[in-house]
Amino acid sequence: MSLTERLTNEMKQAMKDKDKVRLSVIRMVRTAIKNAEIDSKTTLSDDDVIAVLNRELKQRRDSLQAFESAGRQDLIDDVNQEIAVLMDYLPAQMSEDEVRAIVKEVIAETGAAGKKDMGKVMSALMPKVKGRADGKLVNQVVQAELQ
Repeated sequence: MSLTERLTNEMKQAMKDKDKVRLSVIRMVRTAIKNAEIDSKTTLSDDDVIAVLNRELKQRRDSLQAFESAGRQDLIDDVNQEIAVLMDYLPAQMSEDEVRAIVKEVIAETGAAGKKDMGKVMSALMPKVKGRADGKLVNQVVQAELQ
């Protein structure tokens, strides 16, 4: 079953269960997927759907930071629930130690010597961790390892 079909089935189940949060998040994701399909004029593969899910997750995390700085606990709780729903559809996220191991491997492969080689490391690294690790975490680990 493709990820798009899973989203459709779980949207129907959320309607039956009257789970408003899950239903709302799935509808937003399906809309984002549909817009991406319209823009690309093709049907999205599961990898493309994961990219859309990651983009939606990043938006929620950015909102979470803004709400935390504003002290809006009610909105923080809502966004945390949305993030939990989105995480159900993404592949298991890598831990910092797993990311660090892959970063060290890529640095050895590319022969990176310092910060000036960060672009080379990131371009080789991102396809290996795509969808499985937060870009901000990957960036921080690469910077730490290249120092």
